[in-house]
This record gives sequence, structure tokens and C-alpha cells, in this order.
Amino acid sequence: MEDYQKKLAELMIFAAQQDASDLHIGVGKRPNIRVDGSLVPVAKEPILTPEAVAGLVSCLLTPEQQDKLIKEKEIDFAFAYEDKIRFRVNVYFQRGYLAAALRLIPINIRTLEELNMPTILHDFAKYNQGFFLSVGPAGHGKSTTLAAIVDEINHKRMDHIITIEDPIEYIYIADRALVSQREVGLDTLSFHNGLRTILRQDPDVVLIGEMRDAESVAIALTAAETGHLVFSTLHTNNASQTIDRIIDSFPSGQQSQIRSQLASVLVGICSQRLIPRISGGRIPACEVMITNSAIRNLIREEKSYQIDLVIETSTQEGMISLNRSLADLVRRGEISLENAELYSLNPSELRMLLG
Repeated sequence: MEDYQKKLAELMIFAAQQDASDLHIGVGKRPNIRVDGSLVPVAKEPILTPEAVAGLVSCLLTPEQQDKLIKEKEIDFAFAYEDKIRFRVNVYFQRGYLAAALRLIPINIRTLEELNMPTILHDFAKYNQGFFLSVGPAGHGKSTTLAAIVDEINHKRMDHIITIEDPIEYIYIADRALVSQREVGLDTLSFHNGLRTILRQDPDVVLIGEMRDAESVAIALTAAETGHLVFSTLHTNNASQTIDRIIDSFPSGQQSQIRSQLASVLVGICSQRLIPRISGGRIPACEVMITNSAIRNLIREEKSYQIDLVIETSTQEGMISLNRSLADLVRRGEISLENAELYSLNPSELRMLLG
């Protein structure tokens, strides 16, 4: 057991030193790390046997978590190595063998400037109520962006911030705000239990780790309607798709009411992609939608497909289209045209923007 603990520590430290985003452990291959979006085998490590993987995984789990894993066949949790490195861990079975994916979570919450995010996002830390979503594919920095905005509130406002996460990712060090972080399974029995009681805990700001289903969305909308500032994430590609996804998650009889609620409480959506940088590392390209009266009307009138055009023509209000963001990064020599086209949702429009 000690050997496995030592080996796991070595792998975790190595992943952190290489500035990896993820560490993967599975049978029949070497441990892999993901650096700048690409998977790289850890060359100095041997190919892992079923016994080795089981030994490494057992070092991550408490007895209760082991029971849950055997019963449910997969488990999500957070793991800290000596308070130096934090991970969001998913342990699962594949072809009858154990495997684990460990996402590295920086101990220090970086600012929007350090993340190279648009400065307009600071405005969303100033709202007293409303609903803001950070969207994009998995592993492209949605949670990191929300953490930066929420931590800015922590440093500037005397508010009560409550988070419901599964598991807790970033740890907020309370500054001017009072911060209560609740982890599913540890601090609340379920995601829905935690959400249902959240408004009884006198929050000003609510961070919901992920919009999982219609119930999560309904509670978020109600919280925003009743004077709270609500932040969450969703796996969607852009602002218009996000609005459609939220409304489509409800039965048709409820959709007009949800449209009306969403139109009145939504303050903005930031969609982001992390693009490989020419100089190494990754840099975000973002679409930023700020909910103005035109967008509110489009949501109410079931015309979300026209939102892209409003974003494109509202740069003076601080809105940013994904293609303009990509074009700007190409002009600045940060990313290649080839990568910009790869991540664009409309490559021909991008080529026109770049002339």
C-alpha cells in the first residue's frame, strides 16, 4: 500500500509540474497526462497492470467511497494531496477493470486578467441579482471563469456566497464575503436537496456547479427572480444554443412560462474555448452575450436563432462574437488561422472577418 501511495504522489506532483490539466490511470497503458489539450503518456512509467491500477485507486478512496463505487460503478469526488494540489476525481470501470481521471484544480483562484478573459466580465460581479451562465465544451475553463468572477465578489462585497458542487472544485478563502461551500454527499444528501433548501440559508450569491436538469434550472430561475445573483455552467456551444437547451429541458406546457422567466432574469452568457497558443499553452476565445432589451424580446418571441446577429452588431455594448474573438487572436499572432477555423462555428464568416 505504501508503494502505491508513493507512486500516486509522484504522478500527482509530476502532473502539476508539467502544468497538466488531467491525469489518467488505466489498465494496459502508461499513466497519461493532458497538456495544452493533448494526451501525453508518462514515458518513464511502466504499463499499468490491473493490480497496480486497483492499488493506486484504493489510495484515493475512503471506505465509504469504495462501497459507493462497488454499488454504483463510478464515483466523483475531490482529493487534495498535502493541501498543495487539488483534484476533481472520477473513478469508473472499463471492460471490468478500474480506471481514474483526475482533473487538476489550481489552489489559487486566478483573476480574469490572469485568465486572459474579456474585461467586460467584471461587470457581472457587480450585479445584485440575475442569472449568468458560463458555457462551452468540457475542459475549456468554464468553472475557472466562474471562480474568478465569484472570487472577485468575495474580495469586494459583504455578501453571503453559497456554492453547491459535486464535488467542490475551487476553495474560496473568505475575505469580505461569507462563503459557504456545500459538497454533494458530504454536506447535502443530493444535488436537488441542496438546491431546494438553498434559499432558506440567506444567500446573496449562489453558485450551482452545473445545470443538470429542468429542476436545477427552475430553482436557479426562481432564485434569480427573488433577488439573488446566480451563477452556473452548461455544456453548450454558444448563447443561442444555451437558451434553446434550457427551454427544451421543460415539458412543452411549461415552456412559455420558462421563456418569460429566463428573459427577465438572464443577465449574460459567456461561451469559451481554450485554443492552442503559437507560443505554447492555451488562450481563451470567447463569445459574450449581455442581455439587452433586444435579446429579451428574442427569447420571449422564440427567435433565439437571431441572437447571433444581435451579438455581432452590439460590440459597442461590450458584446463579443466568437469569430471576432478568434479573428483578434489570429491578428495578434496568438493562435494560428488553422486552429481558429477548427474552433469556429462559422469558418467562412471568420475568413471574411480576416479579409
